[in-house]
Amino acid sequence: KIAADLDRAVARRVASGAVGDQSALLLARGPGWSVSDVICTSGPSDRAFEESHVNVSVGMVVGGTFQYRSSRGRHVMTPGSFLLGNHGECFECGHDHGVGDRCVAFKYAPEFFDRLIADSGIRPNAARFSSARLPPAQMSAPLVARASAAIYGMSNVSWEELALDVAIMALRFGDDG
Repeated sequence: KIAADLDRAVARRVASGAVGDQSALLLARGPGWSVSDVICTSGPSDRAFEESHVNVSVGMVVGGTFQYRSSRGRHVMTPGSFLLGNHGECFECGHDHGVGDRCVAFKYAPEFFDRLIADSGIRPNAARFSSARLPPAQMSAPLVARASAAIYGMSNVSWEELALDVAIMALRFGDDG
């Protein structure tokens, strides 16, 4: 279903002749965090776009591919990988290799994320990710599966619990380079 929704969005875009764009559906939010289902229909013929992370961001790629460039390097984002965005950081996304992608985007207010850092004991002296990407890995696969199932109501997931689990995983492994 994840790929089918992305394919339908891309087909609508192609049929209409429109340029690629992004749509985000807010799935849940709480004090200091939110999670959205983001579908992008851009492709190689669309101009890459630059923006900045308003919050701390962890994007879980669940479909398609895209390129992510920040001051921390250039990465190809594929299903199962995690985009790690620092608050206030500029970045650019592009689609040199294919059309469309789908992500579950977790956003954290900087103060909320600072509190998570302090409470977790994982990175007491760090306030930023040094790596921009976590590759697909066995340790993150259960989180991807939970989020994917929850998008379709196939799981009674607590989005708040999942948002915290994703943040802790990113904190734990987001400094691997």
